[in-house]
Amino acid sequence: MKKVIQFSKFFIPAAILSITIVILGVTGYLTRGFTLGVDFQAGLIQEVQIVPSAFTLRWSGTSNAILSFDRSGLYIIISGTAIENRTYSYLFSDYSNTGSLARAMSQELSDLEVALLAPEGTSTQWLIFSSQGNPNLNNTNPYIVHYLDPFSAPVDISEIRVAMAGYTQGVSVQNMGSRNQRQFMIRVEDKNEGYIQSSQITSILESYFGKGNVAILRSDYVDSRFSKDLTDQAGMLLGLTLLIIFIYMSFRFKPQFALGSVIGIINDGIVIVAFVVWSRMEFTTSTIAAILTLLGYSLNNTIILFDRIRENRRIHPDSAFLDVLNTSLTNVLGRTIITTVSTMLAVVFLFIFAKGSMRDFALALMIGMVSGFYTTLFITSGFVYFYEKLKLKREKKKALTV
Repeated sequence: MKKVIQFSKFFIPAAILSITIVILGVTGYLTRGFTLGVDFQAGLIQEVQIVPSAFTLRWSGTSNAILSFDRSGLYIIISGTAIENRTYSYLFSDYSNTGSLARAMSQELSDLEVALLAPEGTSTQWLIFSSQGNPNLNNTNPYIVHYLDPFSAPVDISEIRVAMAGYTQGVSVQNMGSRNQRQFMIRVEDKNEGYIQSSQITSILESYFGKGNVAILRSDYVDSRFSKDLTDQAGMLLGLTLLIIFIYMSFRFKPQFALGSVIGIINDGIVIVAFVVWSRMEFTTSTIAAILTLLGYSLNNTIILFDRIRENRRIHPDSAFLDVLNTSLTNVLGRTIITTVSTMLAVVFLFIFAKGSMRDFALALMIGMVSGFYTTLFITSGFVYFYEKLKLKREKKKALTV
């Protein structure tokens, strides 16, 4: 017969450890607070790529010229009063380098000025089109087309941080790919709402990397009303999740089991919060996703344990609840270890190879999974045991009075 591990010996030490972590988490939150990402505060989110300019486009004609592009080619649409709309297509399969592409556009469109800045042999497959700039071509502000040579030297994230170091507002920088892709996400806090402009960030980066060497891939502004709504919705989502879990567990098992599972889940959430607060990790929507993912993961382990407890109570109706509990914990220990380790391997690889917010998501999950492992074995089961113990004492006391 398999030896039964006396998990109950560790219920009180585990409870003391959890209470300590909860105190540290609450203290850290009250004294230090979260390092909020721009998702939860007003600010600018901008994806940039540090790449040189390939060529610029100016339009001096009386008609309108609109630039569009995709992976296959570049298109210029001519329109205007008394002019039939016409699209000029320049497929990259027909023009393999920027030199041939520039000559073709200049020869076909006399009002289009193409200033070639990159070597003529630069592949058109390397072209990158910035979201900054007006696709309606004009003669005042040229539209800049960039390129990324796959053999060019990488740009490290530390260089972006150095470039933005003189900016007075709160700035965070994240990688958006490999170092060779030179792609980054910059988040800038806007304490004076509406003060920050995308062009300011571009100017700061160009002063460090050189004019025309910054491509803006995406630029979004989060206002204070949206960030407040997001914060409120995140709190409501977590509260509603706990309520639904309590109702579900009450119907499937008993109220004391439901309360134990909710306490365990809250403990796991506070462990992640404590880690985020004291490690100064950015609190973003990825952190909320990690907490919600952990809730489901921890709940699954708890349901399996409670199912085993219910099954063992039917098999051994005359056994003490503590014996049934220790037996059930011993039964599910192997499965819990295998599940945690196998899931942890996937999360570890995600942490190693991911960048930016996904890396933070993986790190929060790893901390939460370790917490969920000991919570299922000691906190949730410990609460149920002490509840049943107190219930038994009350029943004995009631029987004596009768």
